[in-house]
Amino acid sequence: MKTIALVAHNEKKSEMLAWVKRHMDELKKHRLIGTTNTSKLLNSVLDLEVEGFGHGPNGGDILLAAQILEGKVDEIIFLIDVETPHGHEHDIQTLIRTAVLNNVPIALNLATADFLVKLNKSEL
Repeated sequence: MKTIALVAHNEKKSEMLAWVKRHMDELKKHRLIGTTNTSKLLNSVLDLEVEGFGHGPNGGDILLAAQILEGKVDEIIFLIDVETPHGHEHDIQTLIRTAVLNNVPIALNLATADFLVKLNKSEL
């Protein structure tokens, strides 16, 4: 069982919700974690358990980076909004850099997220 982090900027939360609905069967096979607001949304709307670990702008992205460094995260689905400035942009870049340096797959858009799900299915 993999640990998959689910994170979405506010403007991408509806896309995350729709994506998770499409891939529920596969996602239920894994441990799911997410930033506070993303996990609350997914848990409240879907029959799913996503463990929250912190609000992105208040250090949640850094907490996720720390979990990567501890070897506790296998994949990240992070639907980012590149059109809206974020006050915690440095934290976002730290998270992405940490994933890259530690060879953890990170999907920043739906096409890559779909690709990771296809890979997970083929590993069974």
